[in-house]
Amino acid sequence: MTPVEYKIIQQFLSQSCGIVLSDTKQYLVKNRLTGLLTKFDLASFSELAATIKTNSSLSVRIKAAVVDAMTTNETFWFRDDTQFTELKENIFPEIFNRKRGTVKVWSAACSSGQEPYTISMCVEDASNKRGATPSVQIIGTDISESILQEAKAAVYSDLALSRGLDVQTKTRFFQKTHDGYKLSSSVASRVRFQQFNLLKPFSVLGRFDVIFCRNVLIYFSDEVKRDILSRMVDMLEPGGYLFLSSTESMPVTVKNIESIRGGRVRYFKKVS
Repeated sequence: MTPVEYKIIQQFLSQSCGIVLSDTKQYLVKNRLTGLLTKFDLASFSELAATIKTNSSLSVRIKAAVVDAMTTNETFWFRDDTQFTELKENIFPEIFNRKRGTVKVWSAACSSGQEPYTISMCVEDASNKRGATPSVQIIGTDISESILQEAKAAVYSDLALSRGLDVQTKTRFFQKTHDGYKLSSSVASRVRFQQFNLLKPFSVLGRFDVIFCRNVLIYFSDEVKRDILSRMVDMLEPGGYLFLSSTESMPVTVKNIESIRGGRVRYFKKVS
């Protein structure tokens, strides 16, 4: 892969999905995209780069495959577990007490579904403690169509379940099948999945009481990050909550949001 070919791929990823790659990531890109040469019968990265610049039907498929290959799909159950403890013990009870109608949650860049399904498990726990089951809708979005197909199947391997899930929770919510472990319908039925690019307008998704946007904005420029977070705050209902990862901060330019500390966890609340 030449510097010119790498530059074309850099620009495509930045413009199409906001991913910003430094000049030091050429080796990573080459590793992730090499398999596409065989898949699409391309002779070289030069041909791949040239095809990306066209608008043919083949180009559409290749562009989608490039985004798919370059999107990080690292995820596991109850990641940043203190956030989920806060969600089920304090945030959900507070929302259930004050809101009439359906509570809506958005899991952005949800990958293979562990995050939105974990949120749904928290709904189960909060509902059981309350003695009633409120109406909750959770939407998981990701730019990758292929990873969303895995999420929709809600079937996971032993290895996938071992990442963040204890034996008790596994026994409670999963049933062994011939091809893995199937998530219970009570948890899965609250969640729907939709392909979505965070650079696009959010209005098509509706408004939310809780938004999770964790471990994805680190791949965007500061300008794009500020824009996405500002628009997410706009989509929150008054008093709604926004979770970033424990290592991410809220830009000071994002308005109408305040930092909340609950025990060992920090998150954000819309103030108007």
